[in-house]
Amino acid sequence: MHALLDWIVLVACGWLLIGLIGIAFSRQFLLITRLLFPFGAALGLLLAALALSALVAGPQVRILPLGLPDLPFHLRLDALSGFFLFLLGAAGAGISIYAAGYFRRGEGTTPGQQCLRYHVFLASMAFVMLADDGYAFMVAWETMALSSFFLVTSEHRHAEIRRAGYLYLLVAHIGAVGILLSFGVMAGSAGDYTFDAMREFSTLGIWPTIAFLLALFGFGAKAGLLPLHIWLPEAHPAAPSPVSAMMSGVMLKTAIYGLLRVSFDLLHAQLWWWGVLLLLIGLASALFGVIFAAVQTDMKRLLAYSSIENIGLIFVGLGLALIFKSFLAPNLAALALTATLYHCLNHAFFKSLLFLATGSVLHATGERNLGKLGGLIHRMPWVAWLALVGALASAGLPPFNGFVSEWLLLQSFLFTSGLPQGYLNMLLPVVAGAVALIAALAGFAMVKFYGIIFLGQPREEKLAQAHDAGRLERIGLLWLAAGCILLGVLPNVVIALLDPVTRLLVSGGLGAVASSHGWWLLAPISEDRASYSPAIFLCSIALFMPLVYFAVRRYYHGRMKRVAPWDCGFPLQTSRMQDSAEGFGQPIRRIFAPFLRRTREHPSPFDTEPRYHSRVEDPFWYWLYLPLTRLVERGTRIIAFLQQGRIAIYLLYSFVTLLTLLVLTRG
Repeated sequence: MHALLDWIVLVACGWLLIGLIGIAFSRQFLLITRLLFPFGAALGLLLAALALSALVAGPQVRILPLGLPDLPFHLRLDALSGFFLFLLGAAGAGISIYAAGYFRRGEGTTPGQQCLRYHVFLASMAFVMLADDGYAFMVAWETMALSSFFLVTSEHRHAEIRRAGYLYLLVAHIGAVGILLSFGVMAGSAGDYTFDAMREFSTLGIWPTIAFLLALFGFGAKAGLLPLHIWLPEAHPAAPSPVSAMMSGVMLKTAIYGLLRVSFDLLHAQLWWWGVLLLLIGLASALFGVIFAAVQTDMKRLLAYSSIENIGLIFVGLGLALIFKSFLAPNLAALALTATLYHCLNHAFFKSLLFLATGSVLHATGERNLGKLGGLIHRMPWVAWLALVGALASAGLPPFNGFVSEWLLLQSFLFTSGLPQGYLNMLLPVVAGAVALIAALAGFAMVKFYGIIFLGQPREEKLAQAHDAGRLERIGLLWLAAGCILLGVLPNVVIALLDPVTRLLVSGGLGAVASSHGWWLLAPISEDRASYSPAIFLCSIALFMPLVYFAVRRYYHGRMKRVAPWDCGFPLQTSRMQDSAEGFGQPIRRIFAPFLRRTREHPSPFDTEPRYHSRVEDPFWYWLYLPLTRLVERGTRIIAFLQQGRIAIYLLYSFVTLLTLLVLTRG
């Protein structure tokens, strides 16, 4: 029974070995990109296969003779860690094979250093999901943070990229303090940091709530929850595109894993208001993220804010699952948790696909600014059509995977009317309506993303020189696009695989119900309440569209004639006449103006070449972080004044302290 865990540990060690080989042959570019990275992708596929087996196997444990004296590393493989290891292996395989064709000579750091950092990053995420004590978890967590920091700052010669990396590292370490304190609270006075000891933690008093809030703060910082999200839209544009894909698609899910482990596994008793807190923070993050995604003009920043939106939806599902479990409704908790886990898997595939597509666009054009792109579907057809799959999935349209998880989440809200809490019965329908609004705005943002980049006419002359993705890049994109389609068409298969996870965490599952309807019909509770068949939907589209095409061609006018579009009678259309990224987002900027911090620069009437510039900034910088920075600077100046480095001053401090103590003692 331990063989499965041993094999997964060997896969993680294999990634470390690949990194060491890469640093040993640091300048051998072809060896690293054509052999080591593809081998790392193969290990990802092996990890995904092993993790699938772990979903149905029982818990397995190991104690490694590593660490400090009397503090060895404890490892555990169960259904929860197996699911997230599958996510890591499946998404990581596509990203790794794409990275083999993406990295170029002379970009950023040496190939060997990039290979080491990348594969240490993969291995550390695997050990985060395997750790069974606080010490091993924090070592793996900090290794993950440091390796990803060095990946973000690959182009460290640019000051902007260094600032983004330092900001990410700062928030990551602040979050790590919260996680460490949460483990310390659950370890109690005995100081036993094993997860088995934490499971025996008392459920009485205020300490479970303190442990939960600390965990929410720590893991929320890594996940990019409001208001700890500020690192995410800065780090993603700075990082190479495969790193952005790995961070958004996989690393953010380690925070979800950690919060699930603490909330549902280590803490036995759940309070309903914990779920409400998660739900409200997640809803605020999702709404904030999708609004800012809709008004961005940088394609990677747009996807970064879209990741905040998706993480917010995941936290909404987590909150709903906590509410249902606290009211002893295991089947409804299983429905909400299934939607949450499903969206984790979906987001790993479609967001990784979109980040990799932007990487191909960036290499082909040298541009991230949406205002300088356009018409690339003619120059980059492979990237364009595969990116369309990711955009449709991210927009939540059937029959792709994003629709299934969002549909399951909305189904969860339909059963909240029977909760024995009047305030929740009033609040949750409003939240459901807000989730529907967020889904609509996400579709708007994806139309903008795809339409501005790939459709219309090129906005710059140099786009005529754009080239399509290479062979290895296409394989990685195809793998992730295929995942988006399969996860959308086979939801019952996925739900059956998620059943062991939900039974472990909430003592309920949808596996039996899903299996009873076969692979083609999804009815999470009963067929009478709601059902959805992606296979029928897909087949209907595949049959209906050709029928309409041939019917129009046969019976309307008998033949097809291609002519230029009418354009209101004006034949000399140019790229400047088509909608820009700023114009596309203008309605959102007007509607949500109170939530945005917008600066505009207008030209003078006498400018010979007038240019308008509009910039939307994150208000949290000005509401929270800049005042906090000024407060820290004042405190630093006070401390610097007290510590002047003169022994006479320090003796004076000691003398004044002694006099004060004597006076107080005498009094």
